[in-house]
Amino acid sequence: MEFVKWCRLQWDRALAVASIAAGVVLVMLGWMGVSDTPYIAKQVPFVVSYGIGGLVLIIIGSTLWLSADMNDEWRTLDRLEEAQRANTVDRSELVALQERLRALEARDARTSPELSRSR
Repeated sequence: MEFVKWCRLQWDRALAVASIAAGVVLVMLGWMGVSDTPYIAKQVPFVVSYGIGGLVLIIIGSTLWLSADMNDEWRTLDRLEEAQRANTVDRSELVALQERLRALEARDARTSPELSRSR
């Protein structure tokens, strides 16, 4: 039951594994067919049908697996972006804090010459 659930949730990875496995089987069948005959003319159909078909399935499976990995990365980035938005400070709060800081610096600048003269 867990396997079926995993296949439904990770359909692209399940399809990638099946495609790569089928491609490897086709390449092996092609190799077995080619190794049985010494004549090149009889080997060509095996190479064309099994070898190329197997390589195409392996490439499709690899692309599906990489696509699934990219989807995972995008989902992770989306979650991080949402978390960042939830924790951000409003722009007006930043402006108010900046004005308060300038006011404190101005007050400090006015009081520090008096402190240096009294010494």
